[in-house]
Amino acid sequence: MRFNFYLQGLMNGCQALLVAAAIGTSPVAQADDVETARAIVARADEVRFPKDGFQVMIDITSTTPGETGEDRKYRILSKGNENTIVQTLEPAADRGQAMLMRGRDLWVFMPNVSQPIRLSLAQRLTGQVANGDLARASFSGDYEPKILRTETIDGEKMYVLELTAVDRGVTYAKVLYWVRQSNNYPHRAEFYSLSDRLLKVCRYEKFQNLGGRIRPTQLVMEDALRKGDVSTLRYSQMSMKDLPERVFTKQYMDKLNRVD
Repeated sequence: MRFNFYLQGLMNGCQALLVAAAIGTSPVAQADDVETARAIVARADEVRFPKDGFQVMIDITSTTPGETGEDRKYRILSKGNENTIVQTLEPAADRGQAMLMRGRDLWVFMPNVSQPIRLSLAQRLTGQVANGDLARASFSGDYEPKILRTETIDGEKMYVLELTAVDRGVTYAKVLYWVRQSNNYPHRAEFYSLSDRLLKVCRYEKFQNLGGRIRPTQLVMEDALRKGDVSTLRYSQMSMKDLPERVFTKQYMDKLNRVD
């Protein structure tokens, strides 16, 4: 009887090992993988933007084959990934327009319209740039990441992560994200629709000192379906700013535009 009990325990242990092998990893290992993926995304976010309040200028040039290019200029005031103001500086005809983001709620304020207009983060702002690309550009908190694999590109080892939107209120349904293992620099991103269609590809370029550390100062976003449709974002004049909560309110927007 004692031998049969021992044999049954051994068989149960073997079955557990087979189940673990079929799954691939233990629950503890899976939890560790999730935390590792989240840490990679968070560190890459910190490379791109400061955690605290800051201001930065963005020049965007959008080109389409056979058409005249479009140039636009914005000032961004941001604090974390929850509070952002996007002010349009150029072209002159649109100067005075501003977007306010609180959490995932986004409004546009226009000089000749008394009430702000609600917008979607996924809605196109200009060229290949969506509202959320400027207003809510960090990935942490909006996406659940997992590490798919590693790749070597131009001699650099990269994590390849799949970022799945936590809900439909974020800018993209899914992102594939390449991040350098050596320094957490973002390298490339692919943005997908809810139907898993590739929408556009982004390259992070020209890593230079900006706002006190090395960051990508140029993003190139290309339409995945229409060859030659490209928007280039150039970041400059980043500075840290004390931005109290009252700045990111509807009441403050008119005052901000008058000061400007």
